[in-house]
Amino acid sequence: MSTITMGEQPIYSTRAHVFQIDPNTKKNWLPTSKHAVTVSYFYDSTRNVYRIISLDGTKAIINSTISPNMTFTKTSQKFGQWADSRANTVYGLGFSTEHHLAKFAEKFAEYKEAARLAKEKSQEKDMATSPSQESPAGELSSPLTPLTPPMETINGTDDICDSTPNSDSRPEPSQNALAFTHSPAMTKHWEAELDALKGNNAKLTAALLESTANVKQWKQQLAAYQEEAERLHKRVTELECQSSQSPAIKSQKTELNQTIEELENTLRDKEEEMEKLKEELENMNDLMEQKDTLTQKLEETDLRSRVLEEQLAGAEQRLEENQEEQENFRKSLRTLLEMLDGKIFELTELRDTLARLIEEAS
Repeated sequence: MSTITMGEQPIYSTRAHVFQIDPNTKKNWLPTSKHAVTVSYFYDSTRNVYRIISLDGTKAIINSTISPNMTFTKTSQKFGQWADSRANTVYGLGFSTEHHLAKFAEKFAEYKEAARLAKEKSQEKDMATSPSQESPAGELSSPLTPLTPPMETINGTDDICDSTPNSDSRPEPSQNALAFTHSPAMTKHWEAELDALKGNNAKLTAALLESTANVKQWKQQLAAYQEEAERLHKRVTELECQSSQSPAIKSQKTELNQTIEELENTLRDKEEEMEKLKEELENMNDLMEQKDTLTQKLEETDLRSRVLEEQLAGAEQRLEENQEEQENFRKSLRTLLEMLDGKIFELTELRDTLARLIEEAS
């Protein structure tokens, strides 16, 4: 099955080295192409979507659909990256010049905005044609990176687009990420906390969108029911004002009264459902506040971790200096011992000489 569909057309192409984040460490880059390959933006007119596609021979090494919540980040003069929650990975591109990187980032922002406008138009169309259906929740995003494990900021290198991308030209993880590996237990703990926060945030966002859509739907239905009830009340009043009431009119009045009672019962039920939805919204607001509190604690812990890492680095430096001073002191002691041994040897010879002289004199 072809990666590029019949309705898709390339709208911009460039060449770059392609990388993906290591799925095991979530910190290192893995090259997916041995050399620079063509990276293209495609537009699907039938589905009104934009995609980034790159092929290495017949193998698709990039197949990423641009969504409004994506962000392309320049991490160095010639390297940029973006996270794709659908593919559950982070893509990195190394360019030969800063101009190529800037042009690619400009196109990314342009097509991202176009995707956002297309999505809004599609949602408005769905709301207009099917008001009784729930509006789509859309893709969920988290302030701490959606659907993917927490990843350290990646720094690219200026020589990333040489003829052969060796280990020296790959972008390396930041120094903070490498220093944080001194405490693997704390890293695992906060990664688990972060994953839990992301999951809760996704669920809360989906529930909030669903509840908001339901509230709008119930409001529309309530307004329609109220209009119908008022119309029926007016009809009943008109029938009562008529001078003579035939059996047919009485029967019609009875039916209208029953319909009014049913509508009033339906209104009460809908009002109870709206009260329940309001309670659910209040509960979700409490959960969102808890999420914000946990996020703040995570940031504070990360700050304390960096402070501890700096203190550890200072302590290690002082330890090395103390060890060097001790080594110099040992060398000085060895020198003094050697000098002392020489003096003792000279004194021994002097004593032996004096002893011989005394013996010869006697």
